[in-house]
Amino acid sequence: MMAADLRVGTFSSSYSLFPSPPPRPLPIKLKSYSKGPTPSTMASMSEDPITKWITKEGKATKITRISPVGGGCINFAYQYDTDAGSFFVKTNRRIAVSMFEGEALGLTAMYDTKSVRVPKPLKVGSLPSGGSFIIMEYIEFGSSRGDQSVLGKKLAEMHKAGKSNKGFGFDVDNTIGSTPQINTWTSDWVDFFAEHRLGYQLQLAREEHGDSVIYEKGQRLVKSMGLLFDNVTIEPCLLHGDLWSGNISSDKNGEPVILDPACYYGHNEAEFGMSWCAGFGGPFYSSYFEVMPKQQGFEKRRDLYMLYHYLNHYNLFGSGYRSSAMSIIDDYIRMLGA
Repeated sequence: MMAADLRVGTFSSSYSLFPSPPPRPLPIKLKSYSKGPTPSTMASMSEDPITKWITKEGKATKITRISPVGGGCINFAYQYDTDAGSFFVKTNRRIAVSMFEGEALGLTAMYDTKSVRVPKPLKVGSLPSGGSFIIMEYIEFGSSRGDQSVLGKKLAEMHKAGKSNKGFGFDVDNTIGSTPQINTWTSDWVDFFAEHRLGYQLQLAREEHGDSVIYEKGQRLVKSMGLLFDNVTIEPCLLHGDLWSGNISSDKNGEPVILDPACYYGHNEAEFGMSWCAGFGGPFYSSYFEVMPKQQGFEKRRDLYMLYHYLNHYNLFGSGYRSSAMSIIDDYIRMLGA
């Protein structure tokens, strides 16, 4: 989901068959406490659960600076500098702690694969005035997104290492942006993607926008899309789930870093659903497929996975994304004779 909390830049994918989407909402800019917290903020911080954790479990005795990190339109993000090092913190004043709990579980699952670098989650909790927070390892970013071929290889290694014996889904529901993402364990991938991905977004489109046309056409596609998976063996792989350019960076050594996940176990090809704004090029795909070989029918399924994210952006940000979603649906209806 494009509303990321650490923006690196937006790239258009050469693999997208559909027009570029409209710009996403502008990030919220916050005042920077460049000289450190003021006495008044320090007083309020004494009751702040974020400060309490950093100065206890985080082993800091002094917070020297709190700086906002731009780029988000779902959460607020901050860098906390202390005498014990820096921490990365996200807050949301409206959404309950379950959203960040889901993110933390996803980050931990990816971290445990020992493949691509992700920030290690440290603490999730509720804010006294409402809302929630997550504290993570602070990663000093480099000046670019790093080598695409390395990213492709590392991502494939994560998919290869992160397996599930429970089927497709995740241990908790989480969010894609601020949209609920249902992760009920399901034994069949096509059933999971039909009900909990496309079907859920189509239902939202009808409820939120009164869009019975996209709902009815989308249901025709959902009922016929099994044909796209003939003779394909699908193993549940750990997915980042929201891999666009704003969620991809590199550390100061040039190693790729991926952020802000919406994890679940699914078909590895679904990871490329945000490729229309991820900037994946030839070196990325070549390196990826050396580790995870391309499956028969990959090109025919690619836009199906993009559709989930176009529908989500339609439901989150409005009608500017509808035409791209409808184009994909209409193309598949013609292709499948649905």
